[in-house]
Amino acid sequence: MSSEREARDCGALFVVSAPSGAGKTTLVKALTERDANVAISVSHTTRPRRRGERNGVDYHFVDVPQFRRLIEADAFLEHACVFGHLYGTSQESVHRELDAGRDVVLEIDWQGARQIRKRVPDAVSIFVVPPSRDSLRRRLEARGQDSSGVIAQRMRNVVADLSHFDEFDYLIVNDSIERAADDLVSIARARRLSSARQIRAHRRLIDDLIGAPRP
Repeated sequence: MSSEREARDCGALFVVSAPSGAGKTTLVKALTERDANVAISVSHTTRPRRRGERNGVDYHFVDVPQFRRLIEADAFLEHACVFGHLYGTSQESVHRELDAGRDVVLEIDWQGARQIRKRVPDAVSIFVVPPSRDSLRRRLEARGQDSSGVIAQRMRNVVADLSHFDEFDYLIVNDSIERAADDLVSIARARRLSSARQIRAHRRLIDDLIGAPRP
């Protein structure tokens, strides 16, 4: 799929992963606010809807049997079980955005990121880490979304999550939301300025500059 997409003027796929509470959702939101050409992929999940969440906006909320049927139909670009709930990324929605020339960013864990790298080798992967374990705990508690037991479980999983940091193309330390958001925007811009993409976008200009004959 990668070579076929590279032959066309398609969008780029970005994968952002992090331990729970490291701030990846805030950073991805900042990226989309600063760059109108970036779309967030809305995942499917079997976890219960939290207060204020909207179906089809925050997640596509489905039950386990429906999620299993989607797996059997090969509807997901990646899927994983996280904290006892299933999460998956729709192939159809991601391809639709990429084929329209829009960049797509996925907020997924390291398991899903590993699957994406196998299926979409040209995807850009970014791992976000907190400045300290204490700051991570404070962020989890400040969200007010999880019980103390769930927070303790998330903290126990931090080391396991962080152990996969070296599988990613980029590493962002989120010690400042503003600075970390700037870093994420810079990565997206750098991807668009890669030689392969720029040559496709400006083929006529380059041919003119080097005096290459036109077909």
